[in-house]
Amino acid sequence: MAEVIRSGLLAAVPHGFLGRRGGVSVGAVAGLNAGLGSGDADAAVARNRAIAVEAVRPGARLVSVYQVHSADCVTVAEPWSDAERPRADALVTDRPGLLLGIVTADCAPVLLADPAAGVVGAAHAGWKGAVAGVTDATLTAMEALGARRERIVGAIGPCIAQVSYEVDEGFADRFAREDPANRRFFAPGKPGHWQFDLEAYVAHRLVQAGIGGVERLGLDTYADPARFYSFRRATHLAEPDYGRQIALIGAG
Repeated sequence: MAEVIRSGLLAAVPHGFLGRRGGVSVGAVAGLNAGLGSGDADAAVARNRAIAVEAVRPGARLVSVYQVHSADCVTVAEPWSDAERPRADALVTDRPGLLLGIVTADCAPVLLADPAAGVVGAAHAGWKGAVAGVTDATLTAMEALGARRERIVGAIGPCIAQVSYEVDEGFADRFAREDPANRRFFAPGKPGHWQFDLEAYVAHRLVQAGIGGVERLGLDTYADPARFYSFRRATHLAEPDYGRQIALIGAG
């Protein structure tokens, strides 16, 4: 059975962060691999995505994007096929019967909702998209559908934790150039390196944007191979492929 991790702040809407438990994939990506871009069999990925949808909102239509680590957000009025996915890293909708899906393998999945307006959003926030403003773009698109910023609540799902995310000096400097206060998201590591708190940085961006509440689930994808996929872990272990978990949210 698929494991669905839910947020208390999003209890009013169908949603869930799924890991690798409960799927049909085998080998290096064994479990609930939802990544269309992995080397997994298409039939297995399709089955896993169907399992995820049924676990969160049976009968809903899944809509996702071709993720490119951008700050681009698309508004979904009608579902499209997997082959027609636009290049973007966030989606919003006010249409019942749809489930917005974002896949991750260390990046932060962000689910957002204004239940009163019936508007939801999902964002893929890796470091590139996060610093470029993917969450801000998602909130703006939600407002265009009638959401109010102070009513929007959000949750940050499983992602790589600070203790597992080593970066170099140039990486830290890039964030400091955006805002010197961003240094607080970096803890000292080995000489010339830092430990980056992606989850805290994404939460900060959401709080600064003025939404009504943010929940950080505090789940480290890198440190829990039985439960989550991790690009960085797979790279460090020289594994031939890596899977992607999916986060889902629907309106009303």
